Amino acid sequence: MCLLLLLTGCATTAPTVPPQRSALAHWTPSPNFNARRAQLIVLHHTSIGNMEASRRVLSRAGGGNPVSAHYLIGDDGTIDQLVDDRDRSWHAGAATWAGVTDINSSSIGIELDNDGVAPFSSAQIQALIRLLADLTTRLGIPKQAVVGHGDIAPGRKNDPSVQFPWATLAQYGYGLWYDQPLIPAPPAFDSLAAMRLVGYDVSNPRAAIIAFHRHYRNMETEMLDATDASILYSLQRKLMAPR
Repeated sequence: MCLLLLLTGCATTAPTVPPQRSALAHWTPSPNFNARRAQLIVLHHTSIGNMEASRRVLSRAGGGNPVSAHYLIGDDGTIDQLVDDRDRSWHAGAATWAGVTDINSSSIGIELDNDGVAPFSSAQIQALIRLLADLTTRLGIPKQAVVGHGDIAPGRKNDPSVQFPWATLAQYGYGLWYDQPLIPAPPAFDSLAAMRLVGYDVSNPRAAIIAFHRHYRNMETEMLDATDASILYSLQRKLMAPR
């Protein structure tokens, strides 16, 4: 009996991961956060292209403009978590999506270590897809609710860059994407109204169009064409379909 108690007392259990953190990530906390609940996932690139330097920037306390993100993904697929999922990281700045202006209070921020010029590595994108699967399952965030920093801050931010493979994420069901083959939009179709329905702030139409092109066509031109109208028509049909 004494031996049994002794053995029981010596038994160890595997450490558990709090539900507000991801089991996929290394916990490297940042002090820059507040509490809140997430309904959106926002993707960024760091513009640094160096994992250690990115960690320092996202974890630096004080200063004139401290920033953070919930997650940082390296080029090799390493995932660091800097802020609990239940807390408000400081990643979005002045931004609007679907009429919501306090994006930090309603989102998870994911930084991809990338200089904004180079393509994103396969290992990094596969790690991102695994993390998106974890977050959408664990936190109940809709799979379509994945956007870029440039989408929510058109004219102010341009990340992730035109190199980002949104179509690859769409193959796994992440982000709002259009159906193929594209159907021509009706003659009276209002592309800007459809962009507003998707979530874009179209108060500056030029900036919104560039952001839309970056996301859906991997380019940064400022004029809408027939292909854009067809894409937006497909997105509008998806959003307005009975659920």
